Amino acid sequence: MKKIALIGSTGSIGRQTIEVVKEHPEEFEIVAMAAGSSWELFQSQLWQIKPRYAALADSSAAEKITSLPAETHFCGGEEAALAVASFEQADIVLVAAGGFAGLKYSLAAINAGKALALANKETLVCGGDMVMPLAKKQGTPILPVDSEQSAIWQCLGCDLNTPFSRLIITASGGAFRSLDVARLENVTPQMALKHPTWNMGAKITIDSATLLNKGFEVIEAHHLYSADYGKITAVLHPQSIVHSMVEFADGATIAQLSYPTMKLPIQLALSYPDRLPLFGTALDFDKIFSLDFAPLEREKFPCFDIAVNCGREGGTLPCAMNAAGEVAVRAFLKERIKFTHIARIIEQVIASQTRERVESYAQLEEVDRRARFSAEKCVSALS
Repeated sequence: MKKIALIGSTGSIGRQTIEVVKEHPEEFEIVAMAAGSSWELFQSQLWQIKPRYAALADSSAAEKITSLPAETHFCGGEEAALAVASFEQADIVLVAAGGFAGLKYSLAAINAGKALALANKETLVCGGDMVMPLAKKQGTPILPVDSEQSAIWQCLGCDLNTPFSRLIITASGGAFRSLDVARLENVTPQMALKHPTWNMGAKITIDSATLLNKGFEVIEAHHLYSADYGKITAVLHPQSIVHSMVEFADGATIAQLSYPTMKLPIQLALSYPDRLPLFGTALDFDKIFSLDFAPLEREKFPCFDIAVNCGREGGTLPCAMNAAGEVAVRAFLKERIKFTHIARIIEQVIASQTRERVESYAQLEEVDRRARFSAEKCVSALS
């Protein structure tokens, strides 16, 4: 039985991870878990899971926890939550915390020699130059949970070192893939949150609508598979059935297909090298359906090229880009700025930053802080 430490249990990926574990109680056990501030849901999860150790990063939220299973040792505060990532009895750490905050948990898991099931995009977007060499040095496997990266991994035979010619990442196109570009300026957060095929958290759903997330996935693939940016491309695929493809030297292309659900990549990362039954993911080829592909509308959605170009520049710039994106998306969700302002804010923040070589987590924290401050100024100017 694999023992799991779960970071970000109250988010979308965390909740689905708990579902996967409950469906295979003979295979998995969550021995430690952490979340941010959603104390009511977290308290309910504690009684479902009864982990040996649990923590809420938000100390004030932790004080509201009034009922605990006898088996669970509970603490509050960021250091207590960080301890989940290196919990001694865990075999694998699934990092599903959102945003830049996820990086510190990934680093803690790697330093503790734990297998890392990685759902947090920002770990590699912000810290890939540091994370991948550290994982190699520690001999720590990184198991991709992000659906596109998991698909590539599967196409490569679950071997990050398999040679390939090209990685092809698919994009649903988000909520506005069919909307005329002239109408984007006036779309609302409620409209942007209506993703046509996936049910995800608010931040990633907005990033899907801007295609920023697709740029992030190109950067992730660059780090995970040691791929030159010229060997990674993205295409529009509105059905979200093909999750990514890999082209090989002889021209053959292998694709991973399944109905859109995050439970498949979550389960595979936890069960690898085994595959376990998962209801509802197999395609019914007796039914008529089509698979469509088209180039991305890059002028309509400039965030994709902004992210990829930032990845090419490398160093600390992707970290600054991510911070600007987090601030801009939060401002859009609060209706302080327009949808089209998101790309403008990210560009302005990147232009204000100086590229540095990534040296440490403390350095990235400072880059993140400066970029957020700059982004907040941009938001205020546009509000």
